[in-house]
Amino acid sequence: MQISGMDHFVITTGKVEECLRFYTELLGMEARTANGRHSLWFGAQKINIHTRPAEFLPAAASPTPGSLDLCFEIKGDMETALTELKRKNAPLVTDIVERNGARGKMRSIYLRDPDGNLIELASYE
Repeated sequence: MQISGMDHFVITTGKVEECLRFYTELLGMEARTANGRHSLWFGAQKINIHTRPAEFLPAAASPTPGSLDLCFEIKGDMETALTELKRKNAPLVTDIVERNGARGKMRSIYLRDPDGNLIELASYE
């Protein structure tokens, strides 16, 4: 067996409306709701949103809002992204910093979502 990519992952939120607003309005993802289940879409990937631990089974052993560090690759230059985030009053943790990602050297900006998850926006520009 060989892993070829990531299809989706799940985050647990204690603030569903704020969570959906953060990922759609600030990060430009598309929110979808079907059968009472929330998800966020970007490219060919999605994030499933759970509003309480073990909402759907099987589930992680100890899902907790605010326990994730996530990195999303963005298109475009980081200066433009930082300017946009500041204009939208994003909850920034850093300005642009140098990091190493899966493919090597990258530039990143860190911020927090409404549950306190650490969100890294990165570019291999």
